[in-house]
Amino acid sequence: MSKTILITGASSGIGKVTAKYFQEKGWNVVATMRSPEKEAELNQLDNVLVTRLDVQDSASITSAVKEGIAKFGKIDVLLNNAGYGAYGVLEATPIEKIKRQFDVNVIGILETTKAVLPHFRSNKDGMIINVSSIGGKTTFPLGTLYHGSKFAVEGLSEALSFEMEAIGVRVKIVEPGAIKTDFGGRSLDFNNDESLTEYQEFVGKVLSGLGSLEAIGSDPVVVAEVIYQAATDGTDQLRYTAGADAEQIAAYRKSVDDNTFIDGIKARFGLK
Repeated sequence: MSKTILITGASSGIGKVTAKYFQEKGWNVVATMRSPEKEAELNQLDNVLVTRLDVQDSASITSAVKEGIAKFGKIDVLLNNAGYGAYGVLEATPIEKIKRQFDVNVIGILETTKAVLPHFRSNKDGMIINVSSIGGKTTFPLGTLYHGSKFAVEGLSEALSFEMEAIGVRVKIVEPGAIKTDFGGRSLDFNNDESLTEYQEFVGKVLSGLGSLEAIGSDPVVVAEVIYQAATDGTDQLRYTAGADAEQIAAYRKSVDDNTFIDGIKARFGLK
């Protein structure tokens, strides 16, 4: 019997590529997104259910989980992939945007996970894979909100893994590096106020550095492959890096102290 994965944020980028990857491997896929009526590719594939799930809409979360179970009989893996990046100057960021970053990237994961847990508990089986980021282990300038949310994903996932053992469920974290997606477009919310003149030279240098990082990013299929490995390797491994840059950054961060790492980041962005 084919296994089933429910994926949030499947309309583009890592989520969409992962949905296609699992479908090609013979899995059933519940591909969820905020606007399923706009999807023209995934709903043409066999064994793929395209349905609405907005991580800020509780009713849509409950409905998507029920639909997935009704369609395929069981959900084996939940992939919490939906998310975006709020970058910019904290002083220039409205409180509504601060709350939205954590609502989507953190509360959304917790609420979607909660909705699936009764099903997993009754089956005494299941897996939760949370898409974090190498930005959940390290930080870049202007990423106060994004990195704060991804550090939260790392902590909640690791802590959750303890209690999930009681019901036979595994938790995994996938940490991509820079990825060639539209993250810099639809998935990036940048906040600045040019009247705050003291920050502007700093902002210019950081934006220049961030642009060059995305240009050397990995293809999203690299992340899909790592997600598939996490779902199928049968181990209790908690963390998986995805992308050569993620592996390099993680290794470097582990090998040096805080001051050395921060000095290296400042040098990378021309801040010293």
